[in-house]
Amino acid sequence: MPAQHWARNFIITEDDLEFLTGLLLERETPLSSDDLARALIENRIQQEIAELEARYKDVQPYTPAGHFPTGTKVIFPAVNFEVAKVVSTRPGKNASNYGDFTAITVQFENDKLNKQPLREFASDLKTPHALSEESQGAESSFLPTESPSADEILAANGKEIIAALDRKLNAADDLVLLTGKWFPRALLVDVNIGHINLAEAVLDLAEGVPLSTETILEEIGGLENAPQELQVFSMNYALNNDSRFDEVGPSGEILWSLARLEPKEVLHIPPMLAYSAIDYDPELLDANLRALEQEICDELSDIPDMPLDDPLDEVTVTLIYPHRRMGTFPLNAKTRPIFPTARSTPRVWVTVVDDEDGEEFPCWVVRNSRYVHGLAPYYRKHRLPIGAYVNVFREDEPGKVAVSYNGHRPRTEWIRLITSQNNQIAFENHRRAIGAEYDDLMILGADELAMVDGFFQTAQQQKKALSSILKTIIPALGRLTPQGTAHAKTIYSAVNIIRRCPPGPIFATLIANPDFQTVGDHYWKLTSD
Repeated sequence: MPAQHWARNFIITEDDLEFLTGLLLERETPLSSDDLARALIENRIQQEIAELEARYKDVQPYTPAGHFPTGTKVIFPAVNFEVAKVVSTRPGKNASNYGDFTAITVQFENDKLNKQPLREFASDLKTPHALSEESQGAESSFLPTESPSADEILAANGKEIIAALDRKLNAADDLVLLTGKWFPRALLVDVNIGHINLAEAVLDLAEGVPLSTETILEEIGGLENAPQELQVFSMNYALNNDSRFDEVGPSGEILWSLARLEPKEVLHIPPMLAYSAIDYDPELLDANLRALEQEICDELSDIPDMPLDDPLDEVTVTLIYPHRRMGTFPLNAKTRPIFPTARSTPRVWVTVVDDEDGEEFPCWVVRNSRYVHGLAPYYRKHRLPIGAYVNVFREDEPGKVAVSYNGHRPRTEWIRLITSQNNQIAFENHRRAIGAEYDDLMILGADELAMVDGFFQTAQQQKKALSSILKTIIPALGRLTPQGTAHAKTIYSAVNIIRRCPPGPIFATLIANPDFQTVGDHYWKLTSD
């Protein structure tokens, strides 16, 4: 039975469903689709072996020299190992050539073959015959050979089999699926409104810190005398169906939180991080600009994630204004594989650890919106500027990620400071004490946050086009240099003060709009009149 046989012929029957339901009832333990698929495959293997053994029980392999009385079951290796029954015998003819022998008349079991006329074969043949020599040792060749293991079948065809199984299980009304595991609805422990209200009170006392189901059960006194795993599954099922509760654990761990206690920046993307997509032609970007886009690695850029099976151990990100202002961290193509994932929940609770002193910061991974919320205290603690390099890397403990920055003794340096001129955004060079390494092309200072926030709000209210924003930003930055130019990375960093935007549309607008002129090395200025 080659493994490919399973992919071609694997259809989930009602008998299979009954077997799996019985297995769940017998074990009283929730099982995943992978576990159920393995159990079903092992059951199918045993069934096939049993069927083969039953079919070939008391069956003799055909050889012209063999003796086969009426009623004998015979297998014919030369006829594709089909099985037939001897229905009559008679003395053979042509004894002058073959000596005395017996002709047996057989009826094949195969539906197609047994509709044909009865067939005759020679037996009790004393003279040598090539078929007799070929049949020596055939006594065991028709017996069931070693079957592929469940591991081999799952390795070859697991995705197809599990997908077919999930479709069948989803259609079964008497089974429920939760956190990737199946269980009979009838065996769920009763979780009443009193249990739910107690669970809410326990989470209230935790003041926004998510708790495991086991901890909640311990605090409320458990559910009857049911096995612990069954109590956990039943409580998870009840909480999952109550809108007050939010499952926020990383893959492999279930943690519950009260939705009303979660930060609003987690439930709804902050306006400064919200991107209204801008249509542009990526083909406008040459190889150098595409390389610059890859270097910036904005989380909104269309860049494939690092492979999950070969992710980077440590990733460095350059902070832009929206993330520094909102206390968030970008989930870009490089950082996404580092942060915990979840099977279905849109928000994941994670602990971010300060690599310098071990201080822990409770954070939320908002994977669909591509940011991590909760790093404002870390940024303030180390006084990180816009444009600072921030490093993230995995911790050994699941659900934890470490963060660091490239620090040094604070030194006074010239940086671009966001100011205002005629109620428009402007920039001035000012001296500031900086204690962290940064990207010189992207660093910005902001002393009056209310003023800077006002620039963003005005742009949103007026629905300023990207080209209009660029016509304000580029000359404002150009006044800081004798050439009146600004680097593409600096332009990108400054645009994001006013409007959240990845570099692709910015670069494409610079190229496509004749109001902007490149002077080489990614520097741009307004076109001269």
